[in-house]
Amino acid sequence: MSALAGVQFQSNWLEILGSPFMQHALIGGSLVAVAAGLLGYFVITRQNAFAAHALAHIGFPGATGAILVGAPVTLGLAVFCVGGGLLIGLFGRKVADREMATGTILALATALGVLFASLASANASTTTSVLFGNLLAISDDQLLVYGAFTAAVVGTLAVLARPLVFASVDPAVAEARGVPVRALGLAFVVLLALTITMAVQVVGTLLLFALVVTPAATALRITARPGRVALISVALALAAVWGGLVLSAMVDLPPSFFIVSLAVLAWVVVLAVVGRRRNRPAEPLLDTHHPH
Repeated sequence: MSALAGVQFQSNWLEILGSPFMQHALIGGSLVAVAAGLLGYFVITRQNAFAAHALAHIGFPGATGAILVGAPVTLGLAVFCVGGGLLIGLFGRKVADREMATGTILALATALGVLFASLASANASTTTSVLFGNLLAISDDQLLVYGAFTAAVVGTLAVLARPLVFASVDPAVAEARGVPVRALGLAFVVLLALTITMAVQVVGTLLLFALVVTPAATALRITARPGRVALISVALALAAVWGGLVLSAMVDLPPSFFIVSLAVLAWVVVLAVVGRRRNRPAEPLLDTHHPH
């Protein structure tokens, strides 16, 4: 309780929002929200939620290894996330095979992460940031990288969206009609790996679902049309990031907590509203019990 008593409203929160580090956080978080929102539909439709979660953890030894050798954390994350994604895509063509391949690769990556983290114990704060995110520490160089990653995701989806939707919804029929399902799957996991590399900085490996899965899951409760799902998912992810940063500036708490809470809150509200509509009994067309 004494710790909670120290949480106080900051009257200068508007000034804090205007500070350079907050501006970097706003831009970087928005880029991640756009990429994650666009890919979320495919993550759910392709039953890749476990793979998305695993890729974040597979990136952990890349980040800790980068810390150990003095390389950029984003580089280490990207190398391991992309490498892990390609291995999952190559070894796991069917859902069952993919889950076994994902679990095996995840186990090895976790072991490497523990090893590298213990060797890089002097940089414990950086390791903690990888696990829980540190949106307020995004640098100018990282913004450039995130901009390039987001442009790659948006540009590739603009070209591959239609066949990727087909291959995701009905892969057997798509393959029978000559759609390169395997190549599309590999392209997708690379895009997902780039997005996860960015999202780890925002919410950390442990809270990754809040941006990559939850907004899309919420949008799918509203509509099943892929285009609308993508738009709603991006809007929800952006709202969570922006709202999380504002609340963080108001009370000086980590933005990742608020971003996750807002994303989950939107999901719960939509579930409640949609469930109420579905459970509402239809009104009778003719009242036969009380004739006029």
